[in-house]
Amino acid sequence: MELYSKQVTVMDEWPDILNKRFPFFEKELLKEIQEKGFLQEVERDEEILQEGQLIRSFPIVLKGAVRVVRNDADGRELLLYYLNAGEVCSMSLICCVGQQQSNVRAIAEQKSLIVRIPVEYIDRWMVQFQSWKSYLMNSYRKRFDELLETIDSIAFSNMDERLEKFFRNRFQATGEKVFKGKHQDIAWQLNTSREVVSRLLKKMEQKGLVRIYRGRIDFSMLTDR
Repeated sequence: MELYSKQVTVMDEWPDILNKRFPFFEKELLKEIQEKGFLQEVERDEEILQEGQLIRSFPIVLKGAVRVVRNDADGRELLLYYLNAGEVCSMSLICCVGQQQSNVRAIAEQKSLIVRIPVEYIDRWMVQFQSWKSYLMNSYRKRFDELLETIDSIAFSNMDERLEKFFRNRFQATGEKVFKGKHQDIAWQLNTSREVVSRLLKKMEQKGLVRIYRGRIDFSMLTDR
């Protein structure tokens, strides 16, 4: 079963939102998205896609940010990439095309506005609209490069480098300079232990790279370097 939060009523804003995010789309395609898409507002930490669910529509982010992750058998989370405004989840597209169940989870990193497109329009629009085809191909390429970067980070980077990269990527995706959550939350996303994250955060604090408070971590010093 697909996850749906309440549909929001912003039909008067549809043209402005779409034109701002997709100025390169044909007018006919923008009209199709407006007519066929299902607009939703999702709250921070709200799950948009579940692993194992059959995907009948795929999300495009209009406002906010979404993180895409994989979970292992023990429930540990590995961050794959972020989706920013104007971006589509390529992993869900692949599952749609293959009529497969989702192999990733997508969670709102902050309050976000998304549009869900029914799967039957993927191929139809690829034939009808060159801009849609180019958009999807570029999305596939970007996600592929990010997945390679994630693999390289796991295989070749030290955990302290991965932790710094985690904060920098988060800033690039959300614009936020404070992480609100527990050390365990970071450990899950980096697929390591809380003890390792806590030890490395302490070292980073001693170097003046972060400030650690109860329930939050200020990493603005990293982003301002």
